[in-house]
Amino acid sequence: MTSDIHGVVEHSGSARKTDYLYRLSIKGIIFNDAGEILFVKESGRDWWDLPGGGMDHGEDIKTAIAREMKEEVNLTGGFTYQVTHVDDPKTLEHAKVLQVRLIFIINPEIMEFSPGDDGDEVAFISLERLKEIDEPKYDYLQMIINNVR
Repeated sequence: MTSDIHGVVEHSGSARKTDYLYRLSIKGIIFNDAGEILFVKESGRDWWDLPGGGMDHGEDIKTAIAREMKEEVNLTGGFTYQVTHVDDPKTLEHAKVLQVRLIFIINPEIMEFSPGDDGDEVAFISLERLKEIDEPKYDYLQMIINNVR
């Protein structure tokens, strides 16, 4: 049975879970006063990434950002945000869904961060350092940041 929500197939009367045909992924760019960007090493991973993750269906954007930032970098307090980039949709083969990633500039009221429940390490990293450790990610972020400035 198809739900009223686009991209959702509910299987009523069945033990089968709801199918989601797309996934929204949110990532946050948080700058410190030195112009460095906040990164996280998520639990069980050995690479740095922007904090963020999957938005739950039915969740509004601000709630999703707050939840993901709390889970990964212990963001507390209020914040403002602005969408700055939307990636082209990509198929996630392992989940059999289409994913659209939205990148936000996030301006927290409180600039104190530590690993959240889903994070192992957090650090502010300069773009110069990022180029040394992950050039493809550097190129991607450089393109986004150049479009913001």
